[in-house]
Amino acid sequence: MAAERPGHTLQTSALVNEAYLRLIDVKQVHWQNRTHFFAMAATTMRRILVDAARARGNQRRGGGVLKLSIDAAEVIAVNEHEDVAAVDEALTRLQAVHPRPARVVELRFFGGLTLEETATALDVSVDTVKRDWRFAKVWLLRDLDGTDRR
Repeated sequence: MAAERPGHTLQTSALVNEAYLRLIDVKQVHWQNRTHFFAMAATTMRRILVDAARARGNQRRGGGVLKLSIDAAEVIAVNEHEDVAAVDEALTRLQAVHPRPARVVELRFFGGLTLEETATALDVSVDTVKRDWRFAKVWLLRDLDGTDRR
């Protein structure tokens, strides 16, 4: 959330509150420990952010229609919501072929966990988390660029 533009409609406190409300509404989960809770919170926050980005994208594609000339439309840059949706899709593709590095990204990026907390959550060493983090970043960058997709 720190990288979001000022005035972003989904503030950090709102994100945490929404995640909390969704987590306490889940009746079937038996929390194993604090780390399990943070892992679930990271997944929930990812879903909230992606849902919000998609909603902004849907609104942009017709919700609050603003008529522009074609010349003016060419000047408009790609918004962050499209980036969030693209990262989510790339992360889903990474999850299909490399589940643990994808989980590292989810815990670190969406959950805000440190290297040590991520290692504890995944029951691996900090060095393994570092390797998975580096690997996932490169994999995601290549996937998002459309190069070397495997």
